[in-house]
Amino acid sequence: MTTGFIYTGTTYATPDKSLSRTKTPRVLTAVFGDGYQQRIADGINNIAEDYSLTFQNRPKEDIDDIVAFLDLKKGVGSFPLILPDSNVLSDPTGPAGVGEREVKVITVNYSINYDYDNFYSLTLSLKRVFEA
Repeated sequence: MTTGFIYTGTTYATPDKSLSRTKTPRVLTAVFGDGYQQRIADGINNIAEDYSLTFQNRPKEDIDDIVAFLDLKKGVGSFPLILPDSNVLSDPTGPAGVGEREVKVITVNYSINYDYDNFYSLTLSLKRVFEA
């Protein structure tokens, strides 16, 4: 399997190669008058992960199906995103295979570009969530 997510039963959405991941540590800092600082991680999972995916020049039907999936989730329902990770041997609980890991994400926002004829592009932002 490759990078992406399943959006209709067994249909797999593979984004363009420009997928990006941004990690932002959440840190609580106490600053004292003499310039001294103390820092501590804010929470158990204190590194926020955001993903940016693009699907360029795809058939209208494919983009419409992905957007319908995202609309159904309403930014609340999570879904698995498969990412390459050479440190993972296998994930027996999900669709990820050897050298891949699965993270749960929610949709932050997405936009559709009507390129030409029946070919559209889609850009979406995802945020990693931690849930049972």
